[in-house]
Amino acid sequence: MKSLKSQVAGVAVASLFTVALAACGSNNNNTASPSAASSSAASPSASASASASPSSSAASAEPVTLSMLVSGSKAADGADFELDTLPKLVKEKFPNVTLEVQKLPDEQYYTSVKTKLAAGEGPDIFLVFPNMANMGAIEVAKAGYAADLSGLSFWNNVSKAAMNDMSYEGKPYAVAKGMDILGTYYNKDLFAKAGIAEVPKDWDSFLAASEKLKASGVTPIVMGDKDPWVVQFGMYQLAANTVYPSDPDFDKKLQTGETQLTDAKWVETVNQYKTLYDKGYVSKNSLGMASAQAMQQFVDGKAAMIFTGTWDLPGVTAKGAADFERGFFSLPGNKAGEPVYASAATAAGYALNAKSKHLDVAKQIFEYLYDGQSPLFQAWVASNPSISVFNGVTLKNDIFKDVLTEIQSTGHAFYFSNQMWPAGVSDVMQSKFAEIIGGKKTTAEDVTKAMQDKYKELYKG
Repeated sequence: MKSLKSQVAGVAVASLFTVALAACGSNNNNTASPSAASSSAASPSASASASASPSSSAASAEPVTLSMLVSGSKAADGADFELDTLPKLVKEKFPNVTLEVQKLPDEQYYTSVKTKLAAGEGPDIFLVFPNMANMGAIEVAKAGYAADLSGLSFWNNVSKAAMNDMSYEGKPYAVAKGMDILGTYYNKDLFAKAGIAEVPKDWDSFLAASEKLKASGVTPIVMGDKDPWVVQFGMYQLAANTVYPSDPDFDKKLQTGETQLTDAKWVETVNQYKTLYDKGYVSKNSLGMASAQAMQQFVDGKAAMIFTGTWDLPGVTAKGAADFERGFFSLPGNKAGEPVYASAATAAGYALNAKSKHLDVAKQIFEYLYDGQSPLFQAWVASNPSISVFNGVTLKNDIFKDVLTEIQSTGHAFYFSNQMWPAGVSDVMQSKFAEIIGGKKTTAEDVTKAMQDKYKELYKG
């Protein structure tokens, strides 16, 4: 068997390029390679036909109640797909099935779902993340929590790379929502008023733009650092430009000890992010501000930029106190004359509990949800801000078009760093960096040492 460390490292990079290169196309034919294209010949209708029989059997069965646990917050406007639309459309297709969905804040979700699964009382359907991330596909598969989904019929319509990122030892254990991109949402009106004619293309020009915004009386960047995970949103964008371009296999080498998180490139990355706080470009009260409050500051026109991902588009575009045009670009940590790299990766997705008493029924619901044409599939696509990894789904959010086009034409992108780290390393990065934000004398070297120490403690090969 191929070693886990080499298996994961290869898949993580491939997955990004595969999905991103296809995402801008009119047909979004997400295939991992020319050889994979021939295996993706099945049409959405063919997939639907394959699942028609089991779906019918579920409809004729006795009453069943399924539980579903996911992370996030309820949609700000209109129906929430997971809380409202999904249970309703499942009931319409399968009258005997009642789907009860609970949505928890991110940190509360991790604790709750792990506790329930370990006790054998986990939900029938739950949210997992790619590769080695916290609640990642590898973790839940190795623990025996997630069911093997390789027998389901729709996989020919899913990007091979996205499937691989949700797999362990060659078997898929979850279905990704799509591809997510970390980026910088910005207020085009405030940029124009500050005399910034175009989005920055390198680190020095980004600092210059931030200085212009600050000089014009505008808060350049708002971040809700009270929620510690948001530290990752800027950090991984910078790492995509500072750490990986010169060493794409950095994380693979990290697993073998050839590189360390204390290496100069990671110290430089942390120092870059520290600079934004040192210069007062990030709102001064960020440690006392939750991510939802920071988002409100942005939509109210009180800050010019916010670092977050494609998944936050509904919040970013929500109506606020100000009316302005939004844009999206990759935070450029690169030097002048060097290319900008995006930070993008396979998104989280749904898994089924291997110990569910109603696993067959849950699989039938998955067949219907992902058949490529059902009302439930269409509703899922319409509500999903992630870039689709399903064949035939075109890009629907033009705000991401420029970044995707750049990825398509250059291939310049790298995955989110935490997808290659044991769960807990990013937590240490966040907590140590929060000391910097809070004014302690913690250095970038202190942050990276803590990261490396935690990595060495947790990584078992």
